[in-house]
Amino acid sequence: MTRSGRSRAGAILIALAVAIAGVLAQASSPARAVDRNDVRIFVQLPSTFDPAAQSDAATAAITAQLYETLTAYDAALQLQPALARSWDVAADGKRVVFHLRPGLTFSDGSELTAQDVVGSWLRLLNPAHPSPLVALLTDVKGARAYLTGQSSDPASVGLHANGSAVEVDLERPGADFPAIVSAPIFGVVPAAAWRDGQAAFGIDATVSGGYDVTAVTDSEITLQRNERYWAGAPAIATIHLVLDIGGRSPVAAFEAGDLDYTPISLTDAPWIAYDPNLGPQLRAGPSLALTYLGLDTTKAPFNDVRVRQAFGAAVDWQRVTSLGAFGGQLPAHAMVPPGIRGSGDATWWPVHDPAKARQLLADAGYPGGKGLPQIYFGAGGSGIGGAIAAELERELGMHVEVDVLGDHLDRLTTDPPTMWLSGWIADYVGPNDFLGVLLESDSSDNYGHWSSPVFDAAISDALGTRDAAAAQAAYERAQAEIQRDVPVMPLFVGTESALSRDGLLGAGDNGLGILRMAGMAWAP
Repeated sequence: MTRSGRSRAGAILIALAVAIAGVLAQASSPARAVDRNDVRIFVQLPSTFDPAAQSDAATAAITAQLYETLTAYDAALQLQPALARSWDVAADGKRVVFHLRPGLTFSDGSELTAQDVVGSWLRLLNPAHPSPLVALLTDVKGARAYLTGQSSDPASVGLHANGSAVEVDLERPGADFPAIVSAPIFGVVPAAAWRDGQAAFGIDATVSGGYDVTAVTDSEITLQRNERYWAGAPAIATIHLVLDIGGRSPVAAFEAGDLDYTPISLTDAPWIAYDPNLGPQLRAGPSLALTYLGLDTTKAPFNDVRVRQAFGAAVDWQRVTSLGAFGGQLPAHAMVPPGIRGSGDATWWPVHDPAKARQLLADAGYPGGKGLPQIYFGAGGSGIGGAIAAELERELGMHVEVDVLGDHLDRLTTDPPTMWLSGWIADYVGPNDFLGVLLESDSSDNYGHWSSPVFDAAISDALGTRDAAAAQAAYERAQAEIQRDVPVMPLFVGTESALSRDGLLGAGDNGLGILRMAGMAWAP
């Protein structure tokens, strides 16, 4: 998702999420006495409690506790059944059928049905108020026509309830659709929301997830467990989502015992690792997040592939990213972060060759950079922006004006600069979330408007097979086309760090930035 913190494809700064659960240690820091029915977690203020309306990591991390999805990822990045007990994908990949668990209910005891799933998903396509992340659903048959108002009949969309089954018909093969619907926007809401549009989201709402919101103040959001949760009532009765720690750092609040779990600055993680009390409570791991550089391929000079190739070959990306990384960032050798199949072991940066870059630029009609139009780089004050600009000036005579965009996402949508930095955190664990979602010709998140039939065909081949090796080969062809055509440049992948109180089990995520709070418990 670039999101407001992780603004779906437009945010420059990728939101810090939470970390992979580690082995419990014996050392402890000063803390209040543990209440076995209570956990205090430091969070960012969500923008909404409505899963369909969320578009940022901070909000998704909370709506995911309130509204359950059909599938979910575990800590090992394996897709698991949630509201759906199983699913079937047709041989051609164009039909997916989810089979719901028997006896599902909402928190008020009302039955949760396949029609509730269909109604919840159709809300994402509401032409008047589409979900910010609606692109995840537009491969469903008839979805685009319904979204744009060409059809007003919900039955024309390939989402249908058949008894306890949810049937999904797709315009093209979608072997990753069961993974896609693990994203929090696909949380199931009651009929009062999807049919009547009258349900309130927030305090004492009817939910399908592990927790319900019972109070909201300036300093805290209080969650109470859903006794009718499909997996059984969560072990921890009350979750205090702390919004205000009185101006202290999260580390200080944790040391004082006012927090049981908190994400921390990646600049704090190195010294905390050596602290005798805090070190054993540090949880750290990779984040499924990417910072990349995008180019506007519709205007000069980057509408010429030779200029883009010159840009790619002029910069020593390994050196620039190694020097420019901060706070736990690592150089990204591909658009797909490590931990997600799709990149293989290759490095997908262009080969560093300044002489070739200068020749390409001359062939495009800009020898020594002469005649180049003004180039603006929306780098958001990032230090790497200046470093890249300096290399382009030195090697190509290409002058780049480093700029800070006032409204980054709005500018990318309406009037993108010549170059920009952007951040992306996975909506689901799949390479297409970093490839096709960002770069296919008709994707709403393709802000540079790059179009490549070779790339599109590779993505279609990857989604059309259930053979892992064939899919891997297709994704590598897509990566090779990015390397050749240079519409974007991967820069950094993220890491995550958090402090988790000794004895708090299940307090960690799998890199998606979301805790599964219903799975947490205090050790005996």
